[in-house]
Amino acid sequence: MADSVKIEGLVVETVVGVYDWEREVAQALVVDLEMAWDNRIPGASDDVADALDYAAVSALAEQCLKDLKPKLLEHGAEVLAERLQREFGIGWLRLTLRKPGAVPAARSVGVCIERSASKGELGGS
Repeated sequence: MADSVKIEGLVVETVVGVYDWEREVAQALVVDLEMAWDNRIPGASDDVADALDYAAVSALAEQCLKDLKPKLLEHGAEVLAERLQREFGIGWLRLTLRKPGAVPAARSVGVCIERSASKGELGGS
């Protein structure tokens, strides 16, 4: 399937980092998501119940990262990807997690992961 739903530039304020000072302050993380979703069904029905609820996906992403307070971006990305796949029945996703300002000479640093799940691994609602 080539269809997807995208969320780009979702800013989440959370504790992130490995240094002591980083564990005491909130910093911004930026999340970009591309999630496989069959858009033919909501495209034909024009019914929001058939669509991937991007507001709910965004809320889960924000709450997950705020609760997790990851030391590493890699850990935050893995946990978030697994939660999104399980909660929404997403079979494939690409997730980019960036930390602006982490390296002064760079706009941001980050990680990008792609994950697929077999039907047996998906929960979904």
